[in-house]
Parts: sequence; structure tokens; C-alpha cells
Amino acid sequence: MHLASPALPIGAYAYSQGLEYAVDAAWVTDEGTTLEWLQGLSRHAVGTLDLPVLRRLYDAWTSNDSGALRHWNDVLIASRETLESRAEERHLGRALARVLVTLGVAEASGWLEQDAALCTLFSLAAVRWRIRAPDVLGGYLWAWTENQVLAAVKLVPLGQSAGQRLLQSLIAEMPGITHRALAVKDHEIGVGTVSQALASALHECQYSRLFRS
Repeated sequence: MHLASPALPIGAYAYSQGLEYAVDAAWVTDEGTTLEWLQGLSRHAVGTLDLPVLRRLYDAWTSNDSGALRHWNDVLIASRETLESRAEERHLGRALARVLVTLGVAEASGWLEQDAALCTLFSLAAVRWRIRAPDVLGGYLWAWTENQVLAAVKLVPLGQSAGQRLLQSLIAEMPGITHRALAVKDHEIGVGTVSQALASALHECQYSRLFRS
């Protein structure tokens, strides 16, 4: 719960991951299209990239495999398709490293001066705090979902009740997404969300912005 809390001071609230451009371009206009957008990303981006890599990083921390840690950390950063998304990944990873250092997770200090993916530090905390792997994936997916719904409430805009309905719908899919993520093979890891990549790239030159991505 601590790791998945929106109060964790890593600045995730500042990123919409392309949603701000999608709203500006009228790809996302209401509760229904917001749900479609977030379902697509959770199924075909977070569920097929972030969560499978998170599981591999979790295993690498468990076995103290530094080579695997570096490999999967670099794979995740390289899989971010735009300047904004790579900057976001690096910022959140280093921010979580700083938080973990203050919480006594000594290994996090080694990632303060190098490129660190959020999942790399998220999995480190999970292993050191003895959280089970399925719970780690569920917590990460919940944190991502909550942040994106909060962004949608501000951007579309939507009311608080609509936000709660979105969360209820997305929560119902989480067990299936995490279960499938655990079965993804190495060569299957990746994303299939072209619209998000376009939105992220176009957001870099969007005239008026509330979010950093």
C-alpha cells in the first residue's frame, strides 16, 4: 500500500502519458472514450511491457543477479517510444530511489546517479519488504490506473462519480491483466499502443499543457 500510494513523493501526478494530447485532439471526450483509452493502455502496454518486466526485475533482485537487473532496466527505458516518456521513466525511477534511501533501502543509493526505471526501484522495495510477486504486479497496476483516472478527471474533464465508475470498471480487469502478464514470454514483451506513442510525441509541442507528458 505504501508503494502504491499516490502520496508517495515521486511526482507521478505530473504525467498524463499522452492523455492530455488525446483530450486536446478530441480522441478522448467523455467517460466512455476515457474508459476505452485506459483499457487499451492497461491491456496492451502496462500489461504487456511494464508488468512482465517488473516480474523479471523482481526475480533479479531476489537472486541478486546484477546482469539481469541492468538488462531489464535498460529494456524498459529503451521501450519508451518518445523523449517525454523516457524522461518520465528516468525521473520516476530516480525519485523512487531517493525515497527508498530515506526509508533505509540501502541498494537504492546505487541508482541515484544512473538511468533507473520506475519498475527497477519498485521491485527492489517489494523484494526487501517481502511482498509477493502477484501482489507487486497488482499494486503497480493499481497505482498506474489511479494516477491515470485522476488525470482524466482533470483533463476531460469528468466528475468525481465518473472517476469512481472508471476505477470500478478498470479494477474488474486487473486480475486478468496481472495473470496474463505473469505468462508473457521474453520475446512477447512490448507494446501495441500506437495512438499513445503519437499522442506522447505530439504532446511535446502542444501549445498549452498542464502535464509534463
